[in-house]
Amino acid sequence: MRFDFVLLVAAYVLSQFFRSFLPVLTNVLNEDIGADPSDLALAAGLWFLAFAVMQIPVGAALDRVGPRRTAGWLLLIGGGGGAVIFALATAPWQLPLAMGLIGIGCSPVLMASYYILARVYPAAKFATLAALILAVGQSGNLAGSLPMALVVEAIGWRGSMLMMAALSILVALGLFRWVIDPPPVEGGATGSLWDVLRIRAVWPIFLLMLVAYAPAGGLRGLWSGPYFAQVFDADARLIGVVTLLMGSAMIMGSLVYGPADRILGTRKWVNLFAVTASGLICLTLTLHVPDSFWLAVALFCAVGFLLGNYPVIMAHGRAFFPPHLVGRGVTMINLCGIGGAGVAQIITGRIYDGAVAGASIPSDAFVPVFLFYTVMQGVGVAAYIFVRDRTD
Repeated sequence: MRFDFVLLVAAYVLSQFFRSFLPVLTNVLNEDIGADPSDLALAAGLWFLAFAVMQIPVGAALDRVGPRRTAGWLLLIGGGGGAVIFALATAPWQLPLAMGLIGIGCSPVLMASYYILARVYPAAKFATLAALILAVGQSGNLAGSLPMALVVEAIGWRGSMLMMAALSILVALGLFRWVIDPPPVEGGATGSLWDVLRIRAVWPIFLLMLVAYAPAGGLRGLWSGPYFAQVFDADARLIGVVTLLMGSAMIMGSLVYGPADRILGTRKWVNLFAVTASGLICLTLTLHVPDSFWLAVALFCAVGFLLGNYPVIMAHGRAFFPPHLVGRGVTMINLCGIGGAGVAQIITGRIYDGAVAGASIPSDAFVPVFLFYTVMQGVGVAAYIFVRDRTD
């Protein structure tokens, strides 16, 4: 792997960490600055929304100025600066501000990798290579679980976030130095976001991506902390174990799905299976409280594994984009995935707030959250079933 890919993957490790570390801070942030689950839901949601909104200018920047400057500047200012603000927070309202800035900083790193893949490597290998980058990058998901809990115990949450700020700055400087921009598109063809949206064949793919990442991102990056703390009395270290296992399941899912389109000769039916099966598990959690802690962990992990099909959805959409629209096209798909997750974080936070007051037992407050995830996945599947299958 080229060294600039190694640095971009390192930046993606940071991105995965920042989207997933909040559950292990559930208790300590509540004790130190009074942040409750709804505050964390807003902070996590704004990370995703800021990340999503940035996909439009990031896509244009990738096509026009290349991945080196796009990823380098945003990670330096957003990732490094936002982590410093988080570390210095003294009130709950400062957490969404910091997470929104971090989301801006993380917004270009995966798409910069995918842009180089789409421009330099054979199209038929896109899903496999994209899945490999995704799986390796998701080690940040693991770092945001039990390892983060242990570091917080050792040096505190403020020291931990200052350390992450320093890492973000160092990686950003490495991107400036070593990332190699692909050569310009032959013929000088240009395009816009409207040219992407005029390709109607990808609209069902956009809709599926809106709902396909949200349950895994929400359960792993937010609700695993409050759910296992309140329903099963889990402490920070045990929550770290849960998120570590779910993060591992998400990595395994990415690796399994990576070559699936070439082996099975289809992308559409791989994605339909993944999202439908995940929706059924969310329905199970809606209708029945797991009888044991480890059964609940297994169900959360199953959702994470099944929704590791992100690179297959991305590859399905990428197959419809001409070379000069690749940057805008793949970032638009990513906008749908991250934006859908961000909106879902905020909506489920409000749903939880409305349900917790009338809950007779702690698990009752989470039932409408699981129901929301069930319904949204059903809507996505209903639209996507009419899409045209396409492989390279």
